[in-house]
Amino acid sequence: MSRFSALLAGALLTALALPAAPAQAAAPDPDVVAATDAGPVHGSAHDGYRTFQGIPYAAPPTGDLRWRDPQPVTPWSGVREATAPGNRCPQGTTGDEDCLYLNVTAPAGAERRPVVVWLHGGSFTGGAGSDYDPHRMAVDGDVVVVTVNYRLGIYGYFGYPGLAGSGDFGLADQQAALRWVRRNAAAFGGDPANVTLAGQSAGGMSVCSQLTSPSAEGLFDKAIIQSGSCLIDYPKALFWPTIPAGSPWTGRTAVETAGSGLGTTLGCADIACLRGKPAAELAGHLGEFAKPAYDTPLLPAEPAQALRDGRFHRVPVLQGGNRDEHRSFVAVLDKMQPITEQRYHDLLAQSFGAQADAVAERYPASDYPSPAVAWATVATDRIWSCPTLQSDRLLARHTPVYTYEFADRGAPAPPGLPAGFPYGAYHASELPYLFDVAGLPATLDPGQQRLADRMIHSWTRFATTGHPWSRFDDGEARSLAPGEGARTVDLEDEHNCDLWLQDS
Repeated sequence: MSRFSALLAGALLTALALPAAPAQAAAPDPDVVAATDAGPVHGSAHDGYRTFQGIPYAAPPTGDLRWRDPQPVTPWSGVREATAPGNRCPQGTTGDEDCLYLNVTAPAGAERRPVVVWLHGGSFTGGAGSDYDPHRMAVDGDVVVVTVNYRLGIYGYFGYPGLAGSGDFGLADQQAALRWVRRNAAAFGGDPANVTLAGQSAGGMSVCSQLTSPSAEGLFDKAIIQSGSCLIDYPKALFWPTIPAGSPWTGRTAVETAGSGLGTTLGCADIACLRGKPAAELAGHLGEFAKPAYDTPLLPAEPAQALRDGRFHRVPVLQGGNRDEHRSFVAVLDKMQPITEQRYHDLLAQSFGAQADAVAERYPASDYPSPAVAWATVATDRIWSCPTLQSDRLLARHTPVYTYEFADRGAPAPPGLPAGFPYGAYHASELPYLFDVAGLPATLDPGQQRLADRMIHSWTRFATTGHPWSRFDDGEARSLAPGEGARTVDLEDEHNCDLWLQDS
């Protein structure tokens, strides 16, 4: 997406025989100034909408505030420029620890419009709120959209014995952003009493975490979970051959043990020493802490168990995934080492042991364009689609649920991944239909553009009223593909969920 540059204006006053006066900055346009509780911010005006970028919602989590829950912003005097994104949180070789910023996009003239708070994906190790330009959603859906940075990797999910907040600093950031929205949404034309928390992949898993977090009670009124259900888990080697069995969450004891081990590696006997380490010394360990922790004050139970126990906030939920979710992952694996039919059966044995023959019988390689696509279908059904269906069922026992499956198998191919693979409706392929996304340039054909318009209408109708279409009825989900209208799909039948959910 385009990044908005800072507005710089000045004037030189001249007079005959007099020296020039110093340059003076032009007064901010009052039409793009909003008064937050920490001070006024000056944004940018566009055709039909306004943007305010790089607004701090918490103090910089640096120095002694590294690995502490987010602290209040220091108020500023004067009008703060909000015309460019704030720093990205550390990821790879980029980013800065001073990164707790958010961005607001609001329709021109908005008053008490529903608010959508968007949590980006990126495996809890990458991404930024500013990667998502939501102006189509804001203008066409008549909603205010807030995109959020939150701490990632070792900065967001580090744990250490005796450390308050161990394993959940990124989730705590998200809650601080939601509290900021409750306090400040009205200043941007939003309705603080109508807030929808939404996210995709790690962002969807974050929404799920907040749905089951006691300290998030009252911070949002609806939830949208895209490809990130609370029940996602995976057997050994199914997500990737070197990844053990697990889920996107981990226990507090495990993360604190890992943190203590890192302290030993870095020559530190206490958390104060670790807080004093320069970012360069932590850079090689960013991805070692990439799972939110449960058995903590913020997340007392693993989200899957919380759903099974009915311990979650009673808000309407819009939830779904993509029909061919795992194909993009398998395309990379197949490029590295082609998945022959023999390797397909070897992978099945590695993941399913004595049940491998039963899985192979349900997913014979001959039924698919290649053994790699067969393997991707197994992974899609077992990791993504069927756990999401089970999550729908558990949620629907207590609250309104609306389900979808993004099924455009002609979606624009992911840039930078192997060419020629039949990606179908792969993980994250729905995002360009909702946002202009950095790194995912997408040209939609007329049918896909109509689908994008329909999706934005449905997402924002849910944010406005809580009712995008008819409520979830056991295995039925709204299928989202060009030209399909209001077609539904039986998820259990399409994804062989009778095989995968028999022990749930």
